Amino acid sequence: MTANSPRLILSTPSDRVIVISRVFNAPRQLVWDAWTKPEYVARWFGAVGWTVPVCEIDLRPGGTYRYVMRSAEGQEVIMRGVYREVVPPERLVSTEVFEGFSEVGYRPEDDTVSTAILTERDGKTTWTGTIVYPSKEIRDGALATPMEEGMNGSFDRLDAVLAAIK
Repeated sequence: MTANSPRLILSTPSDRVIVISRVFNAPRQLVWDAWTKPEYVARWFGAVGWTVPVCEIDLRPGGTYRYVMRSAEGQEVIMRGVYREVVPPERLVSTEVFEGFSEVGYRPEDDTVSTAILTERDGKTTWTGTIVYPSKEIRDGALATPMEEGMNGSFDRLDAVLAAIK
């Protein structure tokens, strides 16, 4: 957990898994919409200072998503995946892989499986994400990146989007 955002909780319950959770001050349906509708995802997803000029979502089992994230300098990172399970507004299971990389952890064969669970209590929603990596090495590589800082920045922007669309 970082000092900047105590709302994000990250744990590693096994060698290949990261579990992350955060509470949002919004009802579950609103958080679901902000997580699954391209017009909202493009406003909050990705590292601070980056934009998402392309956000494609085909929200159904077997459907795909593709996000093009762009830095202020024009560098692009493309993330894509396939939805395995879609249970609105409570559960979303998908794969995740990056395009155009050959480094371990970013290659097509290094795709992860992410499960998002949304639970609501008293008008607030807890998002719990479980990421299963293909190996401990790849999970540890992800933990060595500024992943937590990046997620905090994204989730802070998600908070702002949720407040704006209430």
